[in-house]
Amino acid sequence: MNETSYIFGPVPSRRLGRSLGIDLVPHKTCSYDCTYCQLGRTTCKTAERREYIPTGEILRQLKRKIQAGVEADYITLSGSGEPTLHSGCAEIIRAAKRMTDTPVAVLTNGSLLWDPAVREGLCEADLVVPSLDAGDAETFMLVNRPHESIVFETMVEGLAGFSRLFPGELWLEVFLLAGSTGTTREVEKIAEHIRGIRTDRIHVNTVARPPAEPSAAAVPQDEIVRLAGILDEKAEVIADYRGVHREETFACAREDVLNMLKRRPCTLDDTASGLGIHRNEALKYLDHLVGDGEVRTEMRDGRTFYFVQRD
Repeated sequence: MNETSYIFGPVPSRRLGRSLGIDLVPHKTCSYDCTYCQLGRTTCKTAERREYIPTGEILRQLKRKIQAGVEADYITLSGSGEPTLHSGCAEIIRAAKRMTDTPVAVLTNGSLLWDPAVREGLCEADLVVPSLDAGDAETFMLVNRPHESIVFETMVEGLAGFSRLFPGELWLEVFLLAGSTGTTREVEKIAEHIRGIRTDRIHVNTVARPPAEPSAAAVPQDEIVRLAGILDEKAEVIADYRGVHREETFACAREDVLNMLKRRPCTLDDTASGLGIHRNEALKYLDHLVGDGEVRTEMRDGRTFYFVQRD
């Protein structure tokens, strides 16, 4: 895959339908090092905002994709790290909205929403999806493992303040882990903070893909439904999104991934480079195949390999 490919998809998204992704930072450049991250450990943990990737090149690639007639439900700033670390985030959002009527979404961990420059830039978006995974500083340090400059109380205050300022849709994601945040006591702590945040939707999630740390375990389905009820009346467990893969375009790509794995087991990076697609696209299809029971995962020498299930 060309390393300068910053636009990927559209890929099927649980929440956003057909999502055309924009990668704003190098792989695993993030302000957190979450134990549950499906992209692995953070290799560049930072809170420094700068132009990690040339803004002009991102916009050139986006314009080319749009002019090619790509159809998407959202243009999504997400990718392989924390998008608000890119100092040109606001310019990219504004330019995308000039290019197309497709709404712009930003998936963020919420760590920098206290920063006036970040707030101002994100107010240009149509939808912002921040995260809140912990109810106190100690749990925050254990689960999200933030950059040393990020303080839990400041992060929560920033999230609450931004929610009242932002004119668009705000969907809060809460990621729960069995044995740590996935308990009544911890969910009640998170719920206290949510009462100060203006939300349109609250999505409750848990581990569905191989996480950065083996200790990050999924909350069982019946239990996460119960915990969502404690969290807030708006809270819902994210619905199964596999139906979008049955669209012809996605079905073809899914079969390409499956055929590759039939030849030999592959890691996520093997799959992406072998098919010439963005690693985030490869991850979507691998996740779907695992969920359908056609593919299984196995750890070897600290790396996750994907295998076709044999009869």
